[in-house]
Amino acid sequence: MQDKSPRALAAAVAPNVVSAGRSVERDVVYVYEAPVRLWHWINAAAILVLALTGYFIGTAIPTMPGQASDNFLFGYIRFAHFSAGYVLTLGFLLRIYWAFIGNPAAKQIFYVPLWRKSYWGGMWHEIRWYALIAAKPKERVGHNPLAQLTMFFMFTLTISSMIVTGFALYAQGAGNDSWQYELFGWAFSIWPNSQDVHTWHHLGLWVIVTFALVHIYTAVREDIVSRQSIISSMISGHREFRD
Repeated sequence: MQDKSPRALAAAVAPNVVSAGRSVERDVVYVYEAPVRLWHWINAAAILVLALTGYFIGTAIPTMPGQASDNFLFGYIRFAHFSAGYVLTLGFLLRIYWAFIGNPAAKQIFYVPLWRKSYWGGMWHEIRWYALIAAKPKERVGHNPLAQLTMFFMFTLTISSMIVTGFALYAQGAGNDSWQYELFGWAFSIWPNSQDVHTWHHLGLWVIVTFALVHIYTAVREDIVSRQSIISSMISGHREFRD
């Protein structure tokens, strides 16, 4: 950048993200607020527990030796899965709340501005950049257009589906008079066969696993290749643009 002043950097890089009063020094912009960062890591831990325990619930574990009454391994797996599910759901609800009161970057995973011409221009550039065709990356605060699209469809919508199908399946054990069935039992009106709900829930697991792998890869890649702090920004909240 030619002009290193805080005002010029904020205007050039993040005119609609950096709020008034935010300091920008040495090509550093504050973007991810503390609640977003805290949610990100708690959510990642919950997804890891859910993925591991969900795999064993769907695939089953090897036969345990001895009497069934002497083993509670599967019970522990289910308990960990249900507990992590509650943590993920509560965190997701709080994340939705923060999208309304946080800065513009906090809203990005909940919508995709497909109606904007500038969005499609940015999308095309990101496709060319990831394909190693574009010579230089664009400096962006928050998610780039391609990442925003991926986050919305592979994460936000999938997590929403996992919460609905997960609690619907949980309601089968809790009973038809439970609040879980009252809120999520409607899923069985779409898929009357509960095995279909299991199948969609299990499919969602692999969508989330695929998303996590792509997410980690692109974060590490961009941190190195684009010379923009991606990983550390979710720890400190600041996006740094290195020369």
